[in-house]
Amino acid sequence: MSDEPTPTEEVIEDTAAPEAPVAPDAEAEAAVTTEGEERSAWKARLRRRRRRTRSNRGAENRKLALAAEGTHPPAGAVKVLKTFKPAKFDQSIECCLHLGIDPRQADQQLRGAISMPKGSGKTAKVICFCGADKVEDAKAAGAVDAGSDELAARIKGGWFDFDIAIAAPDMMRVVGQLGKVLGPKGLMPSPKAGTVTPDPITAVKEFAAGKSEYRNDDGGNLHIVIGRLSFSEEDITENLNFFLNTIEKLRPASVKGHYMKRCVISGTMTPGVEVAV
Repeated sequence: MSDEPTPTEEVIEDTAAPEAPVAPDAEAEAAVTTEGEERSAWKARLRRRRRRTRSNRGAENRKLALAAEGTHPPAGAVKVLKTFKPAKFDQSIECCLHLGIDPRQADQQLRGAISMPKGSGKTAKVICFCGADKVEDAKAAGAVDAGSDELAARIKGGWFDFDIAIAAPDMMRVVGQLGKVLGPKGLMPSPKAGTVTPDPITAVKEFAAGKSEYRNDDGGNLHIVIGRLSFSEEDITENLNFFLNTIEKLRPASVKGHYMKRCVISGTMTPGVEVAV
């Protein structure tokens, strides 16, 4: 064996410079800034466009509404509503009534249907679940379709070209199968709404002629159509008084304090007019 010493291993030090921190992407920041500026400019253009597109009719109606500000008796409120500049179509008149009820309490909830003495100016597509002996009478009264099992099968197949469903009590065995289909669409017949009745023919006639269903929302408000702007002031006033008197008679016994807090009537494209209640 050789006595020569083994060569020593060279130690190689890592002399590479440490990585510099990554600087923010200037291009990305510039893109974000540009996007924000474009969004702000777009909002400014939208505001200018809205100011330009406001109609003279709307401006005149706002002036009339400011001049007639305050509460009015029913006849006076209808008179103010009729002074607004008309649109190019016959506007519906809606009444919004704010009640002092607690919608979370079952005994304070209001739901039903009402026929205006002078009509509401609208019609509805009605179907009727009834026996075979009443099918022709229901269609003669204004129903777009009537029947039992065959009508239910048609609805299960995806047909919903109707606004209201009427049912006789003995037909609830058929209608009950459609709960998951009609319920989410608000079309399920209900005794409280007057759409489950022993006299379905009369109900079909009333709802097809414009009988309106009402139901309070989570804020304790009732909305209902009381006519058209083409109606005379007397007819609109009669419908409005009839609706207010009907709701007053339905006051729940558990309601304390002020019942009717506020009432406003308005056309489809007019300002609201407050009615003294």
